Amino acid sequence: MNLDLRKAILHNVSGNTPEQLEDTIVDAIQSGEEKMLPGLGVLFEVIWKNASEKEKQMMLDTLSAGLK
Repeated sequence: MNLDLRKAILHNVSGNTPEQLEDTIVDAIQSGEEKMLPGLGVLFEVIWKNASEKEKQMMLDTLSAGLK
């Protein structure tokens, strides 16, 4: 069985409204389930690929501050 997890995740959220995407993210974080981590990773990849250099730096600063 050849499953492309990235494509499956993108297919599942494609066309979602911003509110639906927020619900998905909040639910994944609040559930604390390990199985949700790949989905969050794919969503972060989409954000990263579509962010400007300034936005990327803001994300890195936020992440760095949150890890202190």
